[in-house]
Amino acid sequence: MGASDFKEENMATVKKHVSKAGKVTYYIRTYDGYDNNGKQIERSTTWKPPDNMTPKQIEKELKRQVILFEESIKNGACFDSNTRFADYAEKWLENNKPPQLAPKTYERYKSLLKNINAAIGHIKLVKLQSHHLQEFYNNLREHGIKRVGTYANSDKLYDFIKSKNLSRKKLAELCGLSSTTVSAACKGDKISTESADKIATALKTPVNQLFNLQSETTGFSSKTILHHHRLISSILAQATRDRLVPFNAADKNFMKAPKLERKEADFLDDEQVRYMLELLDNEPIKWKTAIYLLVFSGMRRGELLGLEWSDIDFKNHVIHIRNTSQYVQGMGIITKCPKNYTSQRTIKLSADIFELLHEYHSYWLNMRKDLADKWQYFIEITLADGTKKTVRNERLFIKDDSTPMHPDSLTDWTKKFVERNHLPHFSPHSLRHTHASLLIAGGVNIPTVSRRLGHSSVATTTKVYLHAIQSADEIASEVIDDKLNPKKKAK
Repeated sequence: MGASDFKEENMATVKKHVSKAGKVTYYIRTYDGYDNNGKQIERSTTWKPPDNMTPKQIEKELKRQVILFEESIKNGACFDSNTRFADYAEKWLENNKPPQLAPKTYERYKSLLKNINAAIGHIKLVKLQSHHLQEFYNNLREHGIKRVGTYANSDKLYDFIKSKNLSRKKLAELCGLSSTTVSAACKGDKISTESADKIATALKTPVNQLFNLQSETTGFSSKTILHHHRLISSILAQATRDRLVPFNAADKNFMKAPKLERKEADFLDDEQVRYMLELLDNEPIKWKTAIYLLVFSGMRRGELLGLEWSDIDFKNHVIHIRNTSQYVQGMGIITKCPKNYTSQRTIKLSADIFELLHEYHSYWLNMRKDLADKWQYFIEITLADGTKKTVRNERLFIKDDSTPMHPDSLTDWTKKFVERNHLPHFSPHSLRHTHASLLIAGGVNIPTVSRRLGHSSVATTTKVYLHAIQSADEIASEVIDDKLNPKKKAK
């Protein structure tokens, strides 16, 4: 078989074409898996040999070109006008692995791409149009694929893990969930379907063999749809820079971004907060201290759990926000810098809060004494880039074995506290909104609130707390009217 037509075993097919002018071109074609409709994905390229090559040289070089082409497809680096969106998107995500992206952001993008690729992944980059995106967003809004109001429970899980000689603590570590969630699942209590999926994955067993699933679907929120749009736009922007497409179909010049419906953040009013704080007097000091700090500082949950005793300045009554603790699937609990430069900040707190911190510090030291040789004076932490580091164990909020607490443990405890006391719904993050809203209502200026929250700009604060600002403005108008209106003064 000569250079004109040949097929490497399990590889490419090559066809020779000679133009009327006598120019020779070789068309190399192969297949690269199947698309979402079960159709084989065809890849092709061309190679034109230089005029001075002998037939033997052409045959040798052609085989080399075939091998290079096949390797480029295997490595996911062969992109052209026929490249599918899914192939390019997966490579884009691979190129932006941490530390290019924050680990939490990377995991969120992976999750969003599952939805995106299921809908438009099969479309060639050059064929992707704005109407494809609009149809996708409409589908997410009207029908969606989000499971809500759902839960999973199991009457088999406890016996199953027992047969595998697994403890609840070990299972929690394997699946990256809090011990509270795993214990609830083993008791047959309701847990989220997402948690059930993580447990089943860790046990390498289909979720429907371990759990009874109650599933409904509804449309995504406008904010989540906008997140899908922004990710698509970022990927297509890179495709334009790579000159694979002439324009970004998701750009504002070609389509309107999904409209974001402004939703007020959940927060408690001052009376509700006072009542909640009274109830905390009857709770374990670890949880009481955590909730107090969230209410009075406005810090994020991850920032709270990233605190070390060296961050607590008892003399000057300030707390330094230097780290944040997060759970990232596939990495476990990681320690990283706060989300932006302005998030690294110092927060002033009252003497009463520091009196509580003194009390909690004494409890923490007694816990260390009681654990004796079981206390881990040094712990290994995972950084945002995946590297490990051994540090002195000075975390404020820890598990019973002295290791850093899982962020979901605080959320799980808060939910039970709310239900147990029949309180209005709130989460740890709601307390951040509560803190900001109370400051604004009390007349604290927006730049000060913004710095205290660690926002990247005052505009972010204004956008998130528009309702609280408007309410404060109404109060201000009434105050000035009372001061200056002569008719009211006459009364």
